[in-house]
Amino acid sequence: MKFGTTPDGQPVERIQLSNGRLSVAVLTLGAIIQSIELPDGADVVLGLDSVSDYLERSRYFGAVVGRFGNRIADGAFTLDGVPYELARNNNGHALHGGLKGFDKRVWSASRDGDHAVRLSLVSEDGEEGYPGRLSVSVTYTLDGDELQIAYEATTDAPTVLNLTNHSYFNLADAPDVRGHVLTMEADGYLEVDEGKIPVPGGPVPVAGTPYDFTTPTAIGERLEGRYDHCYVLRPGGGIVVEEPVSGRSMRVRTTEPGVQFYTGHMLDGVVTPYQAFAGFCLETQHFPDSPNRPDFPSTVLRPGEVHRSETGYRFDCNRL
Repeated sequence: MKFGTTPDGQPVERIQLSNGRLSVAVLTLGAIIQSIELPDGADVVLGLDSVSDYLERSRYFGAVVGRFGNRIADGAFTLDGVPYELARNNNGHALHGGLKGFDKRVWSASRDGDHAVRLSLVSEDGEEGYPGRLSVSVTYTLDGDELQIAYEATTDAPTVLNLTNHSYFNLADAPDVRGHVLTMEADGYLEVDEGKIPVPGGPVPVAGTPYDFTTPTAIGERLEGRYDHCYVLRPGGGIVVEEPVSGRSMRVRTTEPGVQFYTGHMLDGVVTPYQAFAGFCLETQHFPDSPNRPDFPSTVLRPGEVHRSETGYRFDCNRL
């Protein structure tokens, strides 16, 4: 069904997926997950009501961000000896693809029955400063109580790529996520500077720090619940979030090496319609500033290669 129209006249569609357990609404704008409704009727992601809201008030709510999710220091990197300058849209750094990243693009959609949809777009060579003509797709599939997200991309020239979904989750029946209990199989995290760029050196062990979620811990128990850090997952490591009052939980699995854990403390209730701590993000991804950090897992994609990654969010309502 039609959701709205962009300022330049492009129609935006709203696609409803359902499998009898989950009901998920996806927009062709930004490949956005607008809602995830559980069997108990709860909508557990933050969504907006119009195209203009997503273009003007959103903080990447539910969107696929790219070409490079997270930050690249000083909006610059060198690949194969060639320097590239990117759009700088976050305190002098490049964030989530630039001024018009994938979250602001209208994607083409192809449905697979009621339970899956594939969205695709082409990012031309030089868009936001990135090299190579990139063809990218994301497929949302409902499988029982799990929403699966599969990414795929190819390029005609060497480039860098870091795709993720930026949904804000809230499993509670209240507008604050600090009571959620998080368990994360991650023994290290990336320490960052004031610009949220990883500092020199490898991951910092979480043991004995406020960043340790290897055992179940309430989000708001430490640091006033203010987190915006990339965690280094154990190989095959998963994540569990439980909301003790509602009885709802979410399990996250991914093929990615890291996850950006952000607690929404910078939501302001003015520019966005949501107050601080209204939702948390678990953005499965490669590490920030990887193009400038040869010690990090590579985010380089070359012609002839196919980028593939997958993340799954499995929900449970213990009250049912």
